Amino acid sequence: MRVVIVGAGAVGRAIAENLEDGHDVVVVDREEDVVEELTYELDVLAIAGDGTEISTLERAGVDEADIVIACTDSDETNVVICGASKTASDAFTIARVRRRTLLETWKGSEGAFGVDFMVCTDLLTAEAIFRITGLPGARDVDSFAGGLVRMAEFEIDEESAVAGQTVEEADRYDSLTFAAVFRDDEMFVATGETVMCAGDRVVVIGSPESVSHFAGEISETESGGSKEVVIVGASEIGFQAAREFEEHGHRPRLIEQDPVRAREVAEKLPNTLVLESDATDVDFLAAEHVDEADILIAALDSDEKNLLEALLAHRVGVDRTVAVIENVEYATLFETVGVDVVINPREETAEEIVRFTRTDNTEKVVMLEHDRAEVIEIEVGPNSKLVGRTIADATADLPDGVVIGAISRRGKLITPRGTTSVQLGDHIVVFVDAAVLDQVVDLI
Repeated sequence: MRVVIVGAGAVGRAIAENLEDGHDVVVVDREEDVVEELTYELDVLAIAGDGTEISTLERAGVDEADIVIACTDSDETNVVICGASKTASDAFTIARVRRRTLLETWKGSEGAFGVDFMVCTDLLTAEAIFRITGLPGARDVDSFAGGLVRMAEFEIDEESAVAGQTVEEADRYDSLTFAAVFRDDEMFVATGETVMCAGDRVVVIGSPESVSHFAGEISETESGGSKEVVIVGASEIGFQAAREFEEHGHRPRLIEQDPVRAREVAEKLPNTLVLESDATDVDFLAAEHVDEADILIAALDSDEKNLLEALLAHRVGVDRTVAVIENVEYATLFETVGVDVVINPREETAEEIVRFTRTDNTEKVVMLEHDRAEVIEIEVGPNSKLVGRTIADATADLPDGVVIGAISRRGKLITPRGTTSVQLGDHIVVFVDAAVLDQVVDLI
C-alpha cells in the first residue's frame, strides 16, 4: 500500500514509524532539516515541500497513493491538502484536526472538503481520559465489537489480589483472557505458568463486566458510583474532557487561571463548576477540598506544568492522577515518579489513523506500551488461516506473540479456549507483539 503522509510532526512521525516496514511510505514536510532527519532515521521517502501545492503532491506520487494522511499542525491546511489530493487521485484522504467544531461540520456534510475521514485529536484524548478514569487502576482501556469486548491494562501493586499468582491461579473471572504481562522493558505473552508480580502491567481482554470485576479486585479504589473529578487547565483537551464527563452524568470541577478563558468555558459547561485560580496554590486546593477528589486530570499547556500538578495532587491526597503529555519520551519518567496515567494526544491520533492501513477486515487498532504491541479487531474472512479450525490448532500456525482474547459472533461474546472453533464472519480481538504484526495480519 502506498501511503502519503503530509506533516512530519509527532503524529506524522509516529504513523510513519508504524508503517515503514509493511508499506511504501512517502512523508512530506516543509522543513528541510526534518526531511533530512527522516531520510536517515526511517525507511521512507522524505520530500521537502508544501503539501497544499499540487506540484508537491505530484512529486510525492499522490496519483498512485492509496491513502493520503494530512497531519500538519494546522486544521485548515490539512483540509486543503485532502481537497487538493482528491483533484489529483482517488486516494482515501484522512485529515487530523484539533477543533471539534470542524469535525462536527464535516460530519454534518457528507464528503465535505474532500475529506474521507476526519480525526479530532483533542476529542479522542478526552474520550480516552474518560474511559481510563472510569475503571479503577487502569492505565489503558478500550472497547471492541461495538462495546461487547473490553481491553484494559492494569499495574499490579503489592496488595493486588493476583500479585504473586500465576495466570492459571488467577483465572477465576468469567469471560476474561489474560493476554500479556509487561515487566520493566520485557514483554511476556501470558500462559498458564506466567507469574504476575508487583509492578507488572497486565493486559486483559473480556466482557466489560469481567474486566470491571478484575479491576475491583486488584485496585483499592471502589468501582462504580459517582466520582469526584477535578480537571486542571481549560485547554481544549481539558474543556473536551469536562464535556465528556458532563455527557455521562458527572459534575466535574475545572480549574483555570485565565479569567477570560474561565468565563468562556463556564458559559459552555452548565454542569461543571469552573474555578478561576492557580491550581498550584496549596491554600486554594485545601479550601476547595481538592484532596478529596477521586481523580485529578492535569491538562495544562506544558508537560512540565502537568507533571508538577499531578505530583502536587498526590501530595495533598488525591487518589489518582492523569497527566496529558505532548512529548511521548516523557511517559516513562512521569510514570516512574508517580503519575498514575499518562496520555499522549499524538499516540491516540496515530492509533485511530493507522487502522486504515491494515486489511479491509480490520475494524479497530489499539497500541500498547508506546507501540510495543497492539490489540486489533479483525473480521474473519474466507482466506483466514483460522476459519473452521480450533484455537489450539490454528495458533500452531501463528508466530509467538499472539493471543486471541475474545470472539464476537452475531452479537454474542465467546471466550476463546483451545477447543473453540473460529467461524467465517467472527470478529476476533487479538493481542499481537508489534514485531510480528504484519505477519499475523496477513494470516488472519
